[in-house]
Amino acid sequence: MFRRVDPRTLTVPAPEETLPGRATPIEVAPEHLVLGTPMTGPFDERYQTILFGMGCFWGAERFFWQQAGVYTTAAGYAGGTTPNPTYEETCTGKTGHTEAVLVVFDPAEVDLSILFKIFWENHDPTQYMGQGNDVGTQYRSAIYTNSDQQMTAASASRDAYQASLRTAGFGEITTEIAPAGEFYYAEDYHQQYLAKNPMGYCNHGFCQVEFAAPAG
Repeated sequence: MFRRVDPRTLTVPAPEETLPGRATPIEVAPEHLVLGTPMTGPFDERYQTILFGMGCFWGAERFFWQQAGVYTTAAGYAGGTTPNPTYEETCTGKTGHTEAVLVVFDPAEVDLSILFKIFWENHDPTQYMGQGNDVGTQYRSAIYTNSDQQMTAASASRDAYQASLRTAGFGEITTEIAPAGEFYYAEDYHQQYLAKNPMGYCNHGFCQVEFAAPAG
């Protein structure tokens, strides 16, 4: 009989408990299927990068590539230890990673608060170690930042959204906010998955509470 995993029992493994991985990166297509822009860097200095984990990366990536001012996106693995993990390894929960979306954007064209709005409104950040029926450390909610300014803005956005959630009767945000470490690209079939498979699986769309960017 199938027994559902209790997310309260899950923890991200310590580095010494993770799988060894490999030195060779996973290869992806050179260009974004939808945007036609490069998938990998180095990127022009006018662009900034940030990582979002909000459950399955298939649906999450689509939200961001649809946003004006976003230069490119990619699905991958972040927040863990195992170098260049495979999808199968990440799904064991023994790499430390969560499924994440790399967002490369032009801050002159899209404000960071717009990206936070996409993030907060389209998944349930109060769910611990999972999203919907997807349960596991690889589905945890996370924001991984690449500058002090992003870290400050991410923390402020969390506090603002927490206040709105609390007013609406929802629980506490469990989102991990931390400086970005290494981002590892997922296998090419995961990249722009919902453009390749328009009827494919997507469990996003929390949209219970509106995000209002904090002042300042």
